[in-house]
Amino acid sequence: MFTGIIEEIGTVVSIQKGAKSSQMTLAGNIIFEDMHIGDSIAVNGVCLTVTTKTANTFTVDVMAETLRRSSLGSLSKGSKVNMERAMAANGRFGGHIVSGHIDGTGEIESFVKEDNAVWVTVKTPAKLLKYIIEKGSIAIDGISLTVAYVDAQCFKVSLIPHTGSNTTLLDKKPGDIVNLENDVVGKYIERLMHFEDVDDSSTKAQSGISVDFLSQHGFM
Repeated sequence: MFTGIIEEIGTVVSIQKGAKSSQMTLAGNIIFEDMHIGDSIAVNGVCLTVTTKTANTFTVDVMAETLRRSSLGSLSKGSKVNMERAMAANGRFGGHIVSGHIDGTGEIESFVKEDNAVWVTVKTPAKLLKYIIEKGSIAIDGISLTVAYVDAQCFKVSLIPHTGSNTTLLDKKPGDIVNLENDVVGKYIERLMHFEDVDDSSTKAQSGISVDFLSQHGFM
């Protein structure tokens, strides 16, 4: 589990491409303090496993499914990436629950400066937008952000200077693809509400959760 609070910006050292997968080596500084083989590291929001490491580099395997679902395939030697170690059990929960299992990608549409903040508009597929709510949480390339606006085609977030200078988001340009992970709560509620719809057995499991149930118990 991650929190979406980026620890440092790392650099892609090398990428070895296979037929449908790749092996990637990345460099950094801060996250190596207690890194071990087998640890999970979020790279641009994608949970990857450390397979080998040196004093300031580590290597991960990126399978075909990850390349299909994320923007990692567009990285090249020298690319800058957001990196975060898995959350420590005794740490502060500064962002929101981020699994590192992204739901898909969006496209940067625009950047608009407003005083000390920058508004970022992300064009997003409908299958992801349905989980995005105003003032809810979203992880963009692993960065925990608050949704400030959402409509039928896109959503917007507003970045403070600290977030802008300590992540790669403002280095992007319109048309760039970013990884998106929706707040996990909405996805689980939807699954529980519609579980019987995908159960083809003769005896369907009943979750007991409905719109009325959620409303009566203060969730809506």
